[in-house]
Amino acid sequence: MWWRMPGADWKTVPREEKRDRFRAIVRAGPPPGVLAYDGETAVGWCAVGPRETLPRMNRSRVARPANEAKGVWAINCFYIRSGYRKQGLMRLLIDAAVSFAGKHEARIVEACPIDSGRKLIWGEGYVGLAPVFRGAGFTEIVRRSPTRPLMQKVLKA
Repeated sequence: MWWRMPGADWKTVPREEKRDRFRAIVRAGPPPGVLAYDGETAVGWCAVGPRETLPRMNRSRVARPANEAKGVWAINCFYIRSGYRKQGLMRLLIDAAVSFAGKHEARIVEACPIDSGRKLIWGEGYVGLAPVFRGAGFTEIVRRSPTRPLMQKVLKA
């Protein structure tokens, strides 16, 4: 919900209401992301959706869109369960998110992952890792911060 709510709302809206708002988004569809399973256990999550549903991302100094093109979706958040990290799951989730976005008429998928030469501390990788996005065919289109490139993959011209 972080990227879906303006900053003032994030600070004032109670946790239960954030949960309820997210449930409403899920019910309304399309799903706000993709899941990875190991059997019956959910082990990974990748949030993806139309740019217009992500007001905080759109106003971010580093993640704001490079242009206002229609049909732009964004990958904005990952969670990979402990014990499943460093096994290539992020790449699989990126590929699934891109496929999902394409099936919902996305022309472009963007992301603003972290690109750091140092070891990340807990939680920093939640936006994804730039080398993994590069490996998935994303290209850097602008860098407004030393560690956060805005990247995109064009699906349809």
